[in-house]
Amino acid sequence: MKNLLLSIVFIVYGCMAFGQKTTYELKTDINYYSDSINSGDAYIKERCVLDIYYPVNVKDFATVVWFHGGGLKAGNKEFPAALKEKGVCIVAVNYRLYPKVNAPKYIEDAAASVAWVFKNINSFGGDSNLIFVSGHSAGGYLTSMIGLDKRWLKPYGIDANQIAGLIPFSGQAITHFTVREERGIAGTQPVVDDLAPLFHVRPDAPPLLLITGDRELELLGRYEENAYLMRMMKVVGHKETKLYELNGYGHGMTEPAFPLLLNEVQRIVEKKKEEAK
Repeated sequence: MKNLLLSIVFIVYGCMAFGQKTTYELKTDINYYSDSINSGDAYIKERCVLDIYYPVNVKDFATVVWFHGGGLKAGNKEFPAALKEKGVCIVAVNYRLYPKVNAPKYIEDAAASVAWVFKNINSFGGDSNLIFVSGHSAGGYLTSMIGLDKRWLKPYGIDANQIAGLIPFSGQAITHFTVREERGIAGTQPVVDDLAPLFHVRPDAPPLLLITGDRELELLGRYEENAYLMRMMKVVGHKETKLYELNGYGHGMTEPAFPLLLNEVQRIVEKKKEEAK
């Protein structure tokens, strides 16, 4: 019931804020690497593309960059239906996959796509100060990596703190199991190194909303990983880390999580408006 109420509140507010007759446009398969990089690598040219679904009669809209799941081995860009027609722009991203590439290539791709959004969203009518990053499972891992470890966005002249909010769904907080597989390490053997979001806890990171399924139904220790990430973010002094455990839902917990994402976007948008006054 709580999630339903959040959803209803956001939808009603969205209609008030953005107008009931908001229309949307779709542009697909935009390469987010430069032409020089695309021309030198056929897999990058094919795979490193994004779609953008944006409101055309709204000024300075917020944007959610969405990374699909699939264990860094599978999956394709998608627009979650629960995020469409909510007054926000959605950017759906493809990134390279294992075994065609190894770590950290898919993290580099995630950063490159977010950098493209920062540099181009204003031309679509969006606000580059209102870019949120989210994703499910592997997409949640990528969200946390590029948001907590500043080195991935730095080559593009972007400070990761410019991201308005990080909202990973069931993302790994330790080193991803596919990264461990590449090294011959079992998925049941925990590793925390510089390819783990936990390695990069810091007090000045963007607001972080962690959402997982039920600890008894999730993959391995996915809830506990996120609980430890939350705890360590608080220990180092981060003031805006929250964790929601969706009781009764397993790893595929996206449906009840989307209203929480939208509510977090709205909260931060309103906070920034107040700060600007």
